[in-house]
Amino acid sequence: MEIRQIESSDLLRWAIQRYGDSFAIVTSFQAEGMVVVDLAARISRKVRVITVDTGRLPEATHEMIDRVRDRYGLKLEVAMPDPDEVEGMVLRHGSNLFRDDASLRMLCCDVRKVRPLDRKLKTLSAWAVGLRRGQSASRREIPRFAIVDGRAKLSPLADWTKRQVDEYIEEHDVPRHPLYSEGYASIGCDPCTRAVRAGEDDRAGRWWWEQNTIKECGIHFNASGKAERKVDVLLREILEPQQGLRQVG
Repeated sequence: MEIRQIESSDLLRWAIQRYGDSFAIVTSFQAEGMVVVDLAARISRKVRVITVDTGRLPEATHEMIDRVRDRYGLKLEVAMPDPDEVEGMVLRHGSNLFRDDASLRMLCCDVRKVRPLDRKLKTLSAWAVGLRRGQSASRREIPRFAIVDGRAKLSPLADWTKRQVDEYIEEHDVPRHPLYSEGYASIGCDPCTRAVRAGEDDRAGRWWWEQNTIKECGIHFNASGKAERKVDVLLREILEPQQGLRQVG
């Protein structure tokens, strides 16, 4: 049977059985991620769940972490950024660098979110996320199964609609992030997320001050062109002094 024809729960069951402890769900506990967690928990309570604490999360997200741990009893792993990298970035560019330039925002995402997750992904052979094609233009072509950097990446809800997600949450009483009740549709770091307005897509509340940029942090989308090259330079400026200090030590 082709991947696109397999039920979401069956795709997760296959991954859990095939990869065991080298498989994990990666989530920030938004609606789609919580559906994936709930589906997986019905298959096995031993499945790994990984989230990233960037150091700038809303308090409501920390509350969700505790709720999920209490509700499902899963092995919940919290990845955190390297404190030396954060310190180097803040000393050079300030705490709120993300408002100054799109490349600085991508740098902040890279240091606080992408790199911590990459370190966790090195322990995995496969991972699942809650991406949907209907969330934004940049996600319209998301496959349900792909090999990314040598690892299997599953998006079991890729072809789900928002209505299907909401109906599943209602039917199974899945924990819901408190910020949804305040008009949020996509929830990230506290200073980089706002409620959405009528007619806006789910990602419009992320980095809303940016114009004509792709609203992704870098985990699910690799930027290209001038911005990416600038991010690479900015990242090297932070990492090279830290590497030098470690070699001296």
